[in-house]
Amino acid sequence: MIKAITGTKDILPADMPKWNYLEFIVKKTMESFNYKEIRTPVFEETSLFARGIGEATDIVSKEMYTFLDRSETSITLKPEMTASVVRALIEHSLDKKQSLNKLFYISPMFRQEKPQAGRLRQFHQFGAEALGFDSPALDAEMIIIPYQILKRIGLNHLSVKINSLGVPESREVYKTKLRGFLDDKFSRLSDESKKRYDINILRIFDSKDEGDQEIMKDAPLLIDYLDDASLNHFMEVKSALDNAGIPYQVDPKLVRGLDYYTNTTFEVISGSVGSQSALCGGGRYNLLAQEIGGAPIPGVGFAAGIERILLACANENTIAIPEEKIDLYVVLLDKSLSAKAYGLSLKFREKGIITDTDYALRSVKAQMREANKYNSRFVLFFGGDEYKNGEFVLKNMADGTETKININCIDKIFAIIKGA
Repeated sequence: MIKAITGTKDILPADMPKWNYLEFIVKKTMESFNYKEIRTPVFEETSLFARGIGEATDIVSKEMYTFLDRSETSITLKPEMTASVVRALIEHSLDKKQSLNKLFYISPMFRQEKPQAGRLRQFHQFGAEALGFDSPALDAEMIIIPYQILKRIGLNHLSVKINSLGVPESREVYKTKLRGFLDDKFSRLSDESKKRYDINILRIFDSKDEGDQEIMKDAPLLIDYLDDASLNHFMEVKSALDNAGIPYQVDPKLVRGLDYYTNTTFEVISGSVGSQSALCGGGRYNLLAQEIGGAPIPGVGFAAGIERILLACANENTIAIPEEKIDLYVVLLDKSLSAKAYGLSLKFREKGIITDTDYALRSVKAQMREANKYNSRFVLFFGGDEYKNGEFVLKNMADGTETKININCIDKIFAIIKGA
């Protein structure tokens, strides 16, 4: 028996209404902020992510699905979307066509992580990128948009954490201070944090090791070493969030796992999904476009995990999708009329009426069971004495009433179904 690969999950028909509902809310919200949808290929040249995300990050060093294609080009299934969006912006000169590009996406991503609740190897994200201006208002917008989406689908146990990573110059000064703080504690760090000490020291703040966490409690904080411009930018972001009524906490230890972030960084946390509590994260990345070969283009964005959000919704019981129904089930009373019954079904479908019929020439009783299984609002009996007399019988399944309709008066059936 061949099964789905570990860390992947089938999205079954019963699950789709909740996915569709969330995607509907995402698209309507993005529309209201004037963001345009973009879709990029599911794989890219590996160098895009190595240069953009950073060779030293866990994503690039441990988690990417990378392979050589037949032309010996190194290809990677995209582990995140920002680098792909910026690549598309540069490749198609979108920045030359307008000064600010506001883009959103809904897409699968791929990371070879250890599967657990809320963390899969193929997972799905929605997100947005605003490219062109270094505006604190856009930073705030990247927090406001996902917060609105999460509230609109009914989630309540949310908290927003924000921080500033400043610019590379002030960050390098801080890293020197942090290494000085950790020098005499190095031997007590976990093996993972010892590696991060040299290649990505800020990520030690992310360590789940209790010993590391105890050490880092007293570590100097980056926010105390920010330059004036970065501090002013951060203050304006906070002011915009205050004006929008978004509750937040400043978390000086919040860092992001990608090298391209500058200034604002943030996460939206849920108390409803266990250890994988971050539903959404993002920040500003003014250096990314230049890093992957383009001109300097300021950017800011966020990404939100759809599986995690739906898990939080299930735990909070927030998305109440009405029971799915079809409009009409055509019950065949005479097997010799099956072709005509199917042709009639097509006419209903052309009119936008959700219609199904029997394909297996089963008994009337079996067909009625099928109609009930589909929660059909109406049943049309096709055949029998009524058909010989030039009539159909239309049954309203809600109240059991039956109406005889001349077989040449199809529009009357349309009107009854549409009007019900």
